[in-house]
Amino acid sequence: MIQDIFPYKMDNGYRPDAVPKASDIVLCLEGNLILVSKESMEFPKVSDMKTLEPEETELYRYLFCVGEERYFLWISDLKELPEGFWFLSIRDVRGEEKIPKYRQFAAMTGKHLADWYRDSQFCGRCGKKMQHSPKERAMCCNACNYTAYPRIMPAVIVGVTNGNKLLLTRYRTGFAHNALVAGFTEIGETLEETVQREVMEETGLKVKNIRYYKSQPWGMANDILMGFFCDVDGDDTIKIDEEELKMACFTEREDIILQPDDASLTGEMMKVFKEKGNGRKRTE
Repeated sequence: MIQDIFPYKMDNGYRPDAVPKASDIVLCLEGNLILVSKESMEFPKVSDMKTLEPEETELYRYLFCVGEERYFLWISDLKELPEGFWFLSIRDVRGEEKIPKYRQFAAMTGKHLADWYRDSQFCGRCGKKMQHSPKERAMCCNACNYTAYPRIMPAVIVGVTNGNKLLLTRYRTGFAHNALVAGFTEIGETLEETVQREVMEETGLKVKNIRYYKSQPWGMANDILMGFFCDVDGDDTIKIDEEELKMACFTEREDIILQPDDASLTGEMMKVFKEKGNGRKRTE
């Protein structure tokens, strides 16, 4: 999966006093777009941004380290593109062969933080301007003492099994390849209840024997994904939610067409079932 970056390791410790150096990497994001070089698909360095004067270091916010590389977020409007760079959809970073997996993961995690910083400029309680905490990654309101921490939204990925078959879906819009039932956890709901509700809403099926597989940070949508396998309970007639899905069907494991890359928890769960056929986590 995209977070499997060994021998590299992400260190997301908070370092508010970190000063950008010319060789540090800059993640410059505008919505769902990220700045990359046209030829090598590398992310720009501070030197590429042409803002090396000491008084301009406020244009950067330290994010994290991956291995020896330090990553900073560009926090100002980009008046012009650095020479040789253009914007690429963050979704196209996933699986891009020219971008090492550890940098793909850095980009996705950076987007998660960039979205949170963008959406936390003003206090959600009183509306006043928020300030960066000097002690931890948090935004603080000096007017009402409210503290906001990075938001992480829990969601489930569900592999519904029916004997030797796995329930595959395809979204109505967006990602064009095979997927599994998925959805966000609602307030007051356990993860297991989310599994049951999402399967029922999307396919009209009841499920049983819900079993946890593993989790995945998915910064593209600000999620923490939790994977579960379960078995269809009773009638296996699918009643598809046509507003969300364009396809849902039980597929024999040998006929499962996998996703084109190994980035996602969904893809790994499909692969595990196809190869092992039991919906259990591989241990070898």
